[in-house]
Amino acid sequence: MDIPAAAVNDLDWGSFSERGPWQLTSKVPSWRKSAPRRRQRQAKELPSLYRAPKLPPIRRGLTVLRVLGAAVVLWALKERGTAQSQAGISRRLRLAAERLGPTYIKLAQIISAGEGVFPAELVAECRKLRDQVAPVRYGRIVDIIEHDFDRPMHEVFRTFDHNALAAASIAQVHRATLRDGTHVVVKVQRPGIDELVKKDLRVLAWLAPFLIGRIPIAALANPPALVEMFAETIIEELDFHLEGDNMLDVAEIMVKLGQTGFVIPRPHPELVSTRVLVMEELEGFKFDDVVGMKRAGVNTHNVVRTGMIGFLEGAFIHGIFHGDLHGGNLLVLPDGRTGLLDFGITGRLSDAEKQAFMKMMMTATMNDVTGQVEALRDLGALPPHTDIARVIADLGLDGPPLDPTKLTPEELIAELQRIMKALLGYGARMPKPLMLYVKNLIFIDGAIGTLAPELDLFAEVTYIATHFFTKHGATFASELGVDRSEWRLDLDGIKAGFGVDPTEMEQLSHAELQERRAMINRRLAGESPRKSPLRKLGS
Repeated sequence: MDIPAAAVNDLDWGSFSERGPWQLTSKVPSWRKSAPRRRQRQAKELPSLYRAPKLPPIRRGLTVLRVLGAAVVLWALKERGTAQSQAGISRRLRLAAERLGPTYIKLAQIISAGEGVFPAELVAECRKLRDQVAPVRYGRIVDIIEHDFDRPMHEVFRTFDHNALAAASIAQVHRATLRDGTHVVVKVQRPGIDELVKKDLRVLAWLAPFLIGRIPIAALANPPALVEMFAETIIEELDFHLEGDNMLDVAEIMVKLGQTGFVIPRPHPELVSTRVLVMEELEGFKFDDVVGMKRAGVNTHNVVRTGMIGFLEGAFIHGIFHGDLHGGNLLVLPDGRTGLLDFGITGRLSDAEKQAFMKMMMTATMNDVTGQVEALRDLGALPPHTDIARVIADLGLDGPPLDPTKLTPEELIAELQRIMKALLGYGARMPKPLMLYVKNLIFIDGAIGTLAPELDLFAEVTYIATHFFTKHGATFASELGVDRSEWRLDLDGIKAGFGVDPTEMEQLSHAELQERRAMINRRLAGESPRKSPLRKLGS
């Protein structure tokens, strides 16, 4: 509901900067009132975008078939069946995405953050597309702003930087000043992107069933499920009313959680439309500028811990979280707080999904394998009537953990193939909330490697788990119907989850974890086991 201007400061309900360029004296600016209706309309339209049509949009479909077909044919002629097969198809799909434009580049960018979800070769190739989107020329940007705000450019902005600050697949960002001299950043959607994305989704939905089992990467990624997940992810980015709504929702839940480590830029109370979003400009260190942060006295360990706790609390307690954490969407302010940018992709959980996430966290800390698999089923990663006991037995989850660094290349590859075959046999898929959650965890893992490589992972997991069940134990108990006194952290189970012998390792730094991963990659590349300094640590 609206709040009278004199009744509250926006810092009382939103995690914003102390001295913003304006006050959001209402939680519901005029542009936000239509957000629920717009979400409902998108939800109704979604199935028509990811269900396979009898025929795709003809002209666009022919273009996509020609470009993707050429990529697959060249791979089949030159690399299929060779040691370079996976790398070859990954490179050719990346080149095809470049040729096909924004929708496919966006898909590649999502895949690029999916290390551990998608094949490593595909992830590596897709990373090359993170910053390779040409900006739209200035004149087209002016046309969009004047159309959406229904007035000449000079009546909105005193200055507007002709050069984009950043250009992505869906939109680009410019610096500007308002008529009163206030410095802002302006996010503007690419012209025609709404229509193009919807055509491309229908083409992908038509094409996906034909790719099942045809090429290795498609078999692993489950193309129809990937298209559905992609549609759910990208469609919300096409309406900036929803992005502004996401910003205010996340800002509000941070205050409710007592989480003071984040700052969300204020969207302008009036200057938000479907294709234009004017917001407060935040300034800080890039997320990988460790030297700059430390010179400013920023505790980078605290930055990582705050990021992890804030992300998990948002997901588990309120069911809302920033869904696209990466270095370009984060700034570290001089006071050590983290500025969150770009809320086009935001995880929103139903009550059932939120409970499943809670259960997943609680059972993981207790090493309750059955509970973890049940939680994944409840999230939609497995069909509703899956036989949980059989899944556990087939995947070998009821036996002692395997240390992948001690397996031969043949044993490691065979084990991965066995697990993948079993999962596909059960109809496993990656629903959107779980994909966003895993993708964010992968980013946080990389952030630890950059900002706090010496961090003891076992101690950090212990701290975060204890924090959660001390602060939110009553919530977990009421939501899941469990006795909070029954919770016990199983640190040996946590260690086993990292693939290490609990009796031989008391500590594991992120740097040591990276060494283990490098060793596993050598196994996958076919190298024989060799001695490593980590072996004396039991790994």
